[in-house]
Amino acid sequence: MDSRIITTGRLDLLPLAVEHAAEMATVLSDPALHAFIGGAPAAPEALRARYERLVAGSPDPDVAWWNWVIRLRDEARLVGTVQATVSARPDGPVAEIAWVIGSPWQRRGIAAEAAAALVAWLSRRQVRAVIAHIHPDHRASAAVATAAGLTPTDQWQDGELRWQLPPSSSGP
Repeated sequence: MDSRIITTGRLDLLPLAVEHAAEMATVLSDPALHAFIGGAPAAPEALRARYERLVAGSPDPDVAWWNWVIRLRDEARLVGTVQATVSARPDGPVAEIAWVIGSPWQRRGIAAEAAAALVAWLSRRQVRAVIAHIHPDHRASAAVATAAGLTPTDQWQDGELRWQLPPSSSGP
């Protein structure tokens, strides 16, 4: 599986590059973005080091890290990220996905559009299952997951509810 540009009506999902770190540090600078995931905004240098690790790829040969920055085409600027961690399994690959949109661009459907495009891209690559873990109080992320075709399960991990693409929705 290779990471390519994914396009939607308004967005370009660009494969993550180290050079995106400076602009993304500004996009991700609002401490409120960390309310449900923990941590704090990263300085440009720290984000650059993180992106270097991500671009280098997973040290585990059975795991692939696919990361994109989201460019809002009309504004010609980066506004967030989507990612998929794809694990090889005997019955087919499984992807765990996540997204984050900078505060100034939230409530515009950008995350839903990007997540839906990512799920479609993964499905065309015969990913058997697509999952996300969402804090139960994070209504916006639940709405994004719903828009991407995921539904909540009764499974919990680290205080977050597992959402999953119904089996008939994933794969070829």
